[in-house]
Amino acid sequence: MALNPSRSLSSTRKALQQCRPSSLSAAPVRSFSSTIARSFGSETNEEPQQNYRPRWSYTPEKMKGPGFSINIVKDPRRKVWSCNEDPAVLDAMYNRLLGPQGDKMLPDEIKWLAITHKSFDQGRRGFNTRLAYYGRQILAFEATRSILVSPAGLNDAVAPDAFGRTPFSHPALASADKLSNQQPQDIIQKEKMAKLAVEVGLPEVLRWKPRLPENLEGSGMTVVLNQTLYAIVGAISLQHGAEIAHKVARERILRRLGA
Repeated sequence: MALNPSRSLSSTRKALQQCRPSSLSAAPVRSFSSTIARSFGSETNEEPQQNYRPRWSYTPEKMKGPGFSINIVKDPRRKVWSCNEDPAVLDAMYNRLLGPQGDKMLPDEIKWLAITHKSFDQGRRGFNTRLAYYGRQILAFEATRSILVSPAGLNDAVAPDAFGRTPFSHPALASADKLSNQQPQDIIQKEKMAKLAVEVGLPEVLRWKPRLPENLEGSGMTVVLNQTLYAIVGAISLQHGAEIAHKVARERILRRLGA
């Protein structure tokens, strides 16, 4: 059967007229403004008030637990331990350690992070473990370098060979034998580093929670003080570069240790 094009077109036109709602034809058209939206407070020249708190001074709400702890402490007195919260006391320690204007070498957040042990606030405010690892490598390198460039002593003389043989010698290897008499760990001993930390007042600003508040040495205070000094050097290296960090390690730490 042949199709009638005029009949099909007319029927299609009628169907479209019946299905077209009257409301669509009268729908309002949304107009877009070409002017730039004004920010909050632009008319009154006032800025929104915010209760700003530095990150080091509080624990984020979403990191807090349900309000109770599953850790059972035999002696409740061991749960009580206070740490310094005064920025002026912290800046004074940095000035004693790094010299005048030493508190300006690091931003506020990094200054607090470098002296924060992972035992403080369950590590929820950040801790200095990775900074300490980096700073330890810098101090070990500078301690090795100080041994190699030091003048040869009586103990550095090569013992004569029992069979009369002459060992190989080269100017580039002349200082390598010094490491057989002194090692870097002999310079950066834990006891020496802890003594230096006490002299600059690091225990007064250290943020940590000892396991035994009545026995700080038994809680590992010597190791924590060493780690904190390493972390400060590591933070300076990341903030100012290797040249400044190595200079601080040589002049402010190793020289005080007798290197």
